[in-house]
Formats: sequence, structure tokens, C-alpha cells
Amino acid sequence: MSVSSALPENSREAAPVPEERPTGPGGRSAAVLAVLCGAIFLEGIDVAMLNVALPSIRADLGMSTGALSWVLSAYVLGYGGFMLLGGRTADLLGRRRMFLLWLTVFVLFSGLGGLATEGWVLILARFVTGLSAAFMTPAGLSIITTAFPEGPRRNRALLVYAGTAAAGFSLGLVVGGLLTAVSWRWVFFAPVLLAGALLVAAVPLIPREAAPDRAPGGRFDLAGAATATGAMLLLVYGVVRIGEPGAGAVTTAAVLAGGLALLAGFSVVERRSSAPLVRPGILRSGPLLRANLGAVLFAGSFFGFQFVATLYLQDLRGWSPLQTGLALLAIGVDSVLAPTLTPKLVERFGNARVILGGFLLAALSYGLFLPVGADWTYPMMFPTMLLTGLAFALAYGPLTIAATEGIAQEEQGLAGGLLNTSFQFGAALGLSVVTTVNLAVLGSGATVLEGFRAALVVPVVSAVLGAAVAATGAGRRRA
Repeated sequence: MSVSSALPENSREAAPVPEERPTGPGGRSAAVLAVLCGAIFLEGIDVAMLNVALPSIRADLGMSTGALSWVLSAYVLGYGGFMLLGGRTADLLGRRRMFLLWLTVFVLFSGLGGLATEGWVLILARFVTGLSAAFMTPAGLSIITTAFPEGPRRNRALLVYAGTAAAGFSLGLVVGGLLTAVSWRWVFFAPVLLAGALLVAAVPLIPREAAPDRAPGGRFDLAGAATATGAMLLLVYGVVRIGEPGAGAVTTAAVLAGGLALLAGFSVVERRSSAPLVRPGILRSGPLLRANLGAVLFAGSFFGFQFVATLYLQDLRGWSPLQTGLALLAIGVDSVLAPTLTPKLVERFGNARVILGGFLLAALSYGLFLPVGADWTYPMMFPTMLLTGLAFALAYGPLTIAATEGIAQEEQGLAGGLLNTSFQFGAALGLSVVTTVNLAVLGSGATVLEGFRAALVVPVVSAVLGAAVAATGAGRRRA
């Protein structure tokens, strides 16, 4: 988004640095930020509510456990597979246009999910919903990063955005439990109502942007788009298969090998293309690479822990979906700390040091949960829930800042797509690895509790590795 058109011509000419774009009237900027935060809140609450509703969906639609897992996997496949393409499309075809178009698709297919009477219809709806999020999310993020100039204002906006995403996920667990008590279909209808309201608000609020610059004779990089999307689809699908019971090892290895081969082909195509989908030079940025690798490890550790904790509370302890959501609600402290505490820490210590602190807290948090017992009271679990929320506040927003800082305006959508691809890939990888470890330990004759404890080692290791990555950039004040 570019709002400079709302200012006098001499104001634009006076700007000494092209990336330092004025944001227009404060009220308008705040309203646009609120709409975009609403969209990322929608994404978080949509995913979290569905997690709680899965048992009810299985019972009502008569789905097998394998088919039910694809209700989750289809969304991840659409989201992770098309995110990179979605980010670059926002740069090339217009951020506002992509955001509004795919928000509309989200409304339609979330509604279809609520109306589904067959499992395959629900799986299809979730795939297209994930696909729409893959185009909508990087477009929304790049609207923020191009509307606010680099520095404290953009940092605060991104941290508010990150806190809203965390709030959506945390509140979604509770709201999902309440709605599922009425009917699981409301888990799909409620996002339709929220997305519809956001769409009505977004049309007049998000300013129209100038047509993106295109090189004379330049064409859309179809070969790059095809190889990148194919690579991401196969890699995400292969990672999802790792944790599926009964998935053939040879087939899974072949899928992953195919994904890597397409990724290599994509690299060759981009080096030879006159208008590459991903400019090779962007991947030489140290902060960007650290931010994306950190995103993979942070998402893997967080979603791996959340998955194991949910199974522990519901399957072993017999807690209801609502009780489980309330137990995990403390993690939502991030929504308060991200816009209040984190900006001050970033301003004082820089992104890399704050990210490092987040990873260290995450490792401590998950480590405290390792000796979990079959009779633990909630006060014994609470420190982990609280520290996990604090770790999220310190790591998630600053990772977003680091991944978009210093990137040219015309590549902000790409940067957002790379970051969100990393988060999605990390989440899928974390879920698959904890599931694989858990099943392997159970297969050796261990108890259910021993299986959970073994799986909990994965988030701890992932957080420690993330801290090591963050530490490589923590020597500088700004990274």
C-alpha cells in the first residue's frame, strides 16, 4: 500500500529516502491497521477453533481418523504450498487487490465448510481456505510494512499485528470450545461473519495503490511460480506424511526428494530469468535468513508443544475442549505484552537480542514441562503456559520485523511470503516430528505418559537450536 498519494506533491518530493513513506492521517492509518490486525486475528482464531472441534466433526460426518487428519493437513498444504507465490503476487498485481480478493474467497469457502455434509467437501473447503490465507496474509503484512516507514512506528505496528495473531490463536481455543458445544458448524460460520465485516470495512479504508512498476516487456515468471509452488506443495506434503501412522517411508522419501528436486530447479530458473519471481540476491541478507530459519524453529517448537499439551490434557487427563482452551489461555498474555513491553525492549536492545531472549525463555518453558506427571495440578503447569506466552511476545513480532527490515518496498510482499512460509513449514515439521517420536516410543511398549515426555524433548531441542541461530546476530545492536 502507498498512501503518499493523499499528501501534497511537495511533501512527497521532500522525502529524502524512497522507503520513508508518510502514513497519512493518524486516524486513517490506525483504522487500516485495525482491519489488517482483524484479518490476522481471523486466521489465528479459525485454526484454533477447528482444532477443538475435530472430535465432534468426526462423530457427525462419520470420518475416519486418517480422513480427519486431512482436515488439518489440507489447510496446511494450501497455506504453506502457495505462500511464497502469494507474497510475490501481492507485489506484482497489487496488495490491496490481492487482500480483498482472497478475503472474499476465505468468506465463501469457510461458509462451505460449515455447510459440508461429506468429509471430502470439508477437506476441499479447508484446502481452499488455506490457499486464500496464503495470498491474503502476505498481502496484509506488506500493506503494513509499506504504509509505515522503518523505525519505531513500523515496529510498533508489527508488534501489535503479532500480538493480535497470538490473541486469535489463544482465544480461538476457548471460543471453539463454546461454539462446538452448540454445533461444530459454528466454528466455520463465525469466521464468515468476522471476515464479512472485515471485507466491508476494508474496501473503503485501504487506499488504492499505484500500479506496480513492471519492467518494459517484463512477463510474470510462470516457470518460477510453477517450480516454487510445486516444491513447497511436495515438501509440506512430505513433512505432513512423516507424522502420519502407516505412511510408507519410501513414498514419503520420494515426495520429499521430488520437492527438493523442484526447489533446485526453481533456483536454476530464477538465476536465468529476466524477471525472477524471487530475486536471488534477497536471500543473501543475513538478518533475513536468520529470521526465516528462526521462524521455522520457533513455530516448530511452539506448535509441537501445543499439540502434545492438548493431547495430554484431553486424552490422558480427560479434560473437555473448553477446559483445555482455558488452560492454554495464559499463553495469550502475548497479546498484551507484544504491543506494550516488546517495543521498548526492541528499541533498547535490538531485534536479535530480544529474539534470543524469546528462544531462551521458550527452551526454559518447555523444559519445565518435561517431567509432567499424570496427576499434575494446573498451578504446576501454569509457569510453562505463562513463560510460553512471554517467549512468544519476545520472538514472534521481532522475527517479523527482522524479516522485513531493509527490504525494498517492491519486495515486501515477497519478504512476508518467505516469513509466513517459514512459519507454516516449521509448524508442519514440528507437528510431524513430535508425532513421530510419540508413536515410536509408544511402539516400543512405553506408557502414554512416557510417549508424551519423549515428544516434549522435540520443542526443547528446537528452541535451543533457535537460540543458537539468534545468537549469531545478537552481537550487533540492530539485526
